[in-house]
Amino acid sequence: MNEKAPGTGLLGEQSAVRTMTLDDVRLTYAVDGAMGVHPHVFFPFLPAGYWEGRPGTLNRQGQIVMSVGGLLVERGGRRLLIDAGLGPQRGVNPLGAVNSGALPDTLAALGCDCADIDTVAFTHLHADHTGWAFTQNADGTYRKTFPAARYLVAEAEWAPFGRGDSLPAATPAAVLEQLAATRTLAADDEEIFPGVRTVVTPGHSPGHTSYIITSSTGKRLIALGDAFHIPAQLGNPEWPSLPDIDGDAVLAARRRLMQELGQPDTVGFACHFGDRAFGRLTRTASGRDDWDPVPATAILPAPRQLDD
Repeated sequence: MNEKAPGTGLLGEQSAVRTMTLDDVRLTYAVDGAMGVHPHVFFPFLPAGYWEGRPGTLNRQGQIVMSVGGLLVERGGRRLLIDAGLGPQRGVNPLGAVNSGALPDTLAALGCDCADIDTVAFTHLHADHTGWAFTQNADGTYRKTFPAARYLVAEAEWAPFGRGDSLPAATPAAVLEQLAATRTLAADDEEIFPGVRTVVTPGHSPGHTSYIITSSTGKRLIALGDAFHIPAQLGNPEWPSLPDIDGDAVLAARRRLMQELGQPDTVGFACHFGDRAFGRLTRTASGRDDWDPVPATAILPAPRQLDD
């Protein structure tokens, strides 16, 4: 399904800056920029012909649309940012193309200074989720982009880097060096912000972490991170993504998250789902699980496009 309903966008479009409210919690996709990935590179094991039958899911260059950014969680005068985008990058790479770097401007347009963020929680340490963690100074040193914030990383996610291991798709070494001196480690099922708990879901990375955000009346949003890259993986959880490091663990993580998504009054946030980042797990007529976009107000248009 790729029809646009009120308050929703299209899977084949870069995400607008969209917001929704769950009781006392405001949730906004603070978009950093645009990505487009080659479908047969990023998903080399999908059935032959899958993409040819779904032209509306691809952009004009035949790439899968994947926006990047962070989820801004505002509650009781406090602000949490889940993930920090890709950072200032533009060009092509073996996976596709990128045009990013708008996150600070997006936050400013939302009335949020970087210094207003008191917690930054990372789903995992891949470059497209940590890009604005630090800003490089003119002399080559680094400073925290969010100076007052705690930087939270799951213990299991940090463990390989603490041992000096090198992992694919990881954050650049210079950023990891800064994180080593500033990060706070978090455990599974830990409350890291009022009403926000960790769900460590390894497989895509060693300690990939999703976050369950619960409102005052029990309504929930689950920030899924990269447990899913495309909605089709909800109906086909066995379909891997190229950067996944442990297929069996990814499958277990997806099943766990789908159980959570299937609970009453629960929606999800999937940052790479084009302009359908906010959605709900639903069952199709054929019996497969799917992603049903839920209305979220577009405050600003997509800040970057690949052809800008």
